[in-house]
Amino acid sequence: MNNQSKTRHASTARRHSIPEAVRQPADDLVGYVRHYAKERPEVVALWCFGIGFVLGWKLKPW
Repeated sequence: MNNQSKTRHASTARRHSIPEAVRQPADDLVGYVRHYAKERPEVVALWCFGIGFVLGWKLKPW
């Protein structure tokens, strides 16, 4: 068994353990975010930068 089939098997096992009522909205949200990121990459980049800035500021890893 190679690594790719192990990964596929683990992913399939994880999907079956997540209830359908949770998985479907999560898949829809991920699809929406991906579509939005393709349409407006500059907005998504700024949001990621802003969230990272605030998290870094509040967590202060140093």
